Amino acid sequence: MNFAPALIRGTLVKRYKRFLADVELADGSVVTAHCPNTGAMTGCAEPGFTVYLSESNNPKRKLKHTWELAETFDGHFIGINTHNANKLVAEALNNKVLTQFSSIDSWKAEVTPPGANSRFDFALYNNSHTQFMEVKSVTLADNNRGYFPDAVTERGAKHCLELARLAKSGIKTTLLFCVQHTAIATVSVAEHIDPTYAECVKTAQDAGVEVIAAACSIDEQKIILNQSLPVIL
Repeated sequence: MNFAPALIRGTLVKRYKRFLADVELADGSVVTAHCPNTGAMTGCAEPGFTVYLSESNNPKRKLKHTWELAETFDGHFIGINTHNANKLVAEALNNKVLTQFSSIDSWKAEVTPPGANSRFDFALYNNSHTQFMEVKSVTLADNNRGYFPDAVTERGAKHCLELARLAKSGIKTTLLFCVQHTAIATVSVAEHIDPTYAECVKTAQDAGVEVIAAACSIDEQKIILNQSLPVIL
């Protein structure tokens, strides 16, 4: 996923009210950008981080800048925009990057299975077979280990139980952790943050849900999902 036009470089002043971030640009001016991340963003929003913003020409937007990337003090890149996770997975599916899904013929986003109470990120089709995938964006890093979630997620727990129910009925299901942090080498469930979610992931895995992780290559102007990572549960 290439950013076009080119992202605007700045320095993070502060993130506040969840959806706002003040950023100092190269000319010394300060803009308020939309922060498209509802999580705690632990370790992702330190004042002084180099950040990269996209700019919209839509006159109806209240804030024309969106915070897309952060660069840590030790040079690691983080994808801030959680909405990009599904775009990255879609691109990877189209390019046959993930070997687990190389036989998929087509896919559809935001699908509710018959009889289900949840809408999942992807329905994947192969001949007469349909499988479902839920994607979660991982940015919380402790050294080289990534964790999800970074805050309590009742919605995420519900999705896990729905995936488990589908798996028990014989439908193939996958929980994919999309890692948008270049420091992360393995992924684990953050039981210390949300023990209920951790229990639901275990229930899903025991029911036959495949739990996988994929990492992204990130630089100043692009993000590419390009490799699998170990999941340690």
